[in-house]
Amino acid sequence: MNEKVIKFMFSKRSLPFLAVLLIAGILFAFRSNGSSNPPDKYEKILQQVTEMLEDAHYSPKKVDDAFSKNIFKKYLAALDQDKNLFLQTDINEFRKQETHIDDEMHGASMVFFPMVNSTFTKRIEEASKYYKDILAVPFNFTIEENVTVDPEKLNYPSNEAARKEAWRKRLKYLCLERYADLQEAREQNKKTPGFTIKTDAELEKEAREKVSKIMDRNFEKLKNKFTEEERFNLLVNTITTTMDPHTAFFPPVEKRYFDEQMSGRFFGIGASLRSEDGGIKIATLMSGGPAIKSQKVQVGDMIMKVGQGNEEPVDLTGFETEEAVKLIRGKKNTEVKLTLKKIDGTVKLISLIRDEIVLDETFARSAIINQDTKKIGYIYLPEFYADWERPNGARCAQDVAREILKLKEQQVDGIIMDLRNNGGGSLYDVVQMAGFFITEGPIVQVKDRDGNPNILRDRDRGVLYDGPLAVMVNEFSASASEIFAAAIQDYHRGIIIGSSSTYGKGTVQRNIGLEKEASISSNSSPELGTVKLTLQKFYRINGGSTQLRGVSPDIVIPDQLEYLKYREKDNPDALPWDEIPKANFNTFLPQYDLNAVKSASKDRIKTDPYFTAVKSSSEWLEKINDKEYSLSLAKFRDEQKRVRSTVKQLDTLNKGSKELTVAMLGVDEQKMIGDNDKLDRRKQWTKNLAKDAYLSETVKVVGDMIRLGSVAKK
Repeated sequence: MNEKVIKFMFSKRSLPFLAVLLIAGILFAFRSNGSSNPPDKYEKILQQVTEMLEDAHYSPKKVDDAFSKNIFKKYLAALDQDKNLFLQTDINEFRKQETHIDDEMHGASMVFFPMVNSTFTKRIEEASKYYKDILAVPFNFTIEENVTVDPEKLNYPSNEAARKEAWRKRLKYLCLERYADLQEAREQNKKTPGFTIKTDAELEKEAREKVSKIMDRNFEKLKNKFTEEERFNLLVNTITTTMDPHTAFFPPVEKRYFDEQMSGRFFGIGASLRSEDGGIKIATLMSGGPAIKSQKVQVGDMIMKVGQGNEEPVDLTGFETEEAVKLIRGKKNTEVKLTLKKIDGTVKLISLIRDEIVLDETFARSAIINQDTKKIGYIYLPEFYADWERPNGARCAQDVAREILKLKEQQVDGIIMDLRNNGGGSLYDVVQMAGFFITEGPIVQVKDRDGNPNILRDRDRGVLYDGPLAVMVNEFSASASEIFAAAIQDYHRGIIIGSSSTYGKGTVQRNIGLEKEASISSNSSPELGTVKLTLQKFYRINGGSTQLRGVSPDIVIPDQLEYLKYREKDNPDALPWDEIPKANFNTFLPQYDLNAVKSASKDRIKTDPYFTAVKSSSEWLEKINDKEYSLSLAKFRDEQKRVRSTVKQLDTLNKGSKELTVAMLGVDEQKMIGDNDKLDRRKQWTKNLAKDAYLSETVKVVGDMIRLGSVAKK
């Protein structure tokens, strides 16, 4: 099997698209800041990032006073999202630097960030002292008053009293949510033996105590985790994402985590974590990992501190799970020290040596779906991963090729590629992958900032699979996912099915490390961080960009998340849509009537109770989103009742649908014998697929393609 895959992928296929630009080593000669003193770390990062943006970004915005004003507004909004920390007097004082941020980016002494950071630290300390006073007094939920939660509709408090009032309303709303939940739980369990029935006053107090604990954790995080350096990183990211949403600054730890997600492998202790009781606990232990081998780590242990070798350990107070994970992971064969609070209450310090952990759940996998007399192959690809560091590292194109061959051995009648929630990844791999389904030809067009076009092609006349094909997408299918879907659609090679459009990310990024020294002669180093920089834009072979507009499926299915404004087109900093001349390519002649397949699906969706409910609920949720909320218990419960009723209706309708017959491939099951955890996870995955209404409709679409056509099976 492996030899077949390797032979197919590399015997005749030339290596398309080497995305290596020479700018990395030559562009970033550092501009003088007009001072004889070397800039400190923050100034160095800010100036090097600015240089990179102006000299290499695909479509750089002018860094001037207007840009500075935009950064000013966005950064303060990011720091104080609910506008309940800074006072209007603070904003007035900051405004003196509103048009100077661009000067600092070009080398002037840094004033804006130190000023904001100092005030932010002071305001955090103030707010942390009086939220407990507010929560110490019972709330009256019969009073008619509203709270506005949309920051765009809020002003900064004019004085201390106005800020306390803003906090009072926000805390009251949080308590109201929990108070209503507690009352509902009391009603549902009042006849349950042993259940303690509490009074309204007791439940209201319990609600305030719950919110107080949440606030404790939030302020612990703001004080202990959201450090000065984190706040500075936020400023730099505000600058980079204003150029376009996908240009980003990664501090060294964040860059390593990004690489791990792309490669599907990392070096750690072999344990999953969960947030519980205000701390980080061990949730599961992976067989063969350093943690379980040590026999010193148990499920339920709380991780209090994490140390790197002999360095000072970091207290995890206020940390989120993902943040703790980043500290525990590191380089292979390095030491990590964990201070654990054991289940019995004792505290122990243990030392572990990191080893390689493979995240197999991030890799391509397949299953067989039996539909009447037909067998449909299903391939799930969570991301276009690529381990560039190792010659034999995981590559999604190779893995998908293996899954296709396994499905062909099972003599499937059609294949579904599931790219829902796939945010993209390796451009090289998506070009190869699209080539599995066409004879040869262009896959995607790429243009750089100088307007130079480049066509990335599949040059292998061979086809790995030529049968019925459907590609599932949704609003979170982005970048490489959109390239694949667009190519399949433009060639008329298969049917795209999903939400009204994909995400709309039509840009190409590359990671470039900041220089350690402000000199052209220094080597690129990640010690200061890395910029994920937008360098190119890609276009469909029909000439249109996927940027902003995404890919519109052939068959649209109502989506519960349609009302959320998360697509590229909803970001004001997104690059515009445009088009270039189409490439030369020959479309396939489908052996089925596309209009007939679309019509049959449309009729099913229109009469399907579940999809009808999804459509109406998403429209209703869009109407109630971003509104004022009542702090009256009666009105709150009425609105929540409708929300819960809608969710319950969808859940009931989905459970009532006929489940698919989904099975693991025998060859996969054989490989997992002896690893019960992995086998159980894979079985749970197939059970979840069986209840997937969107997959069910896609299976029917493929069934129609088979029924209406006579596609030769290879």
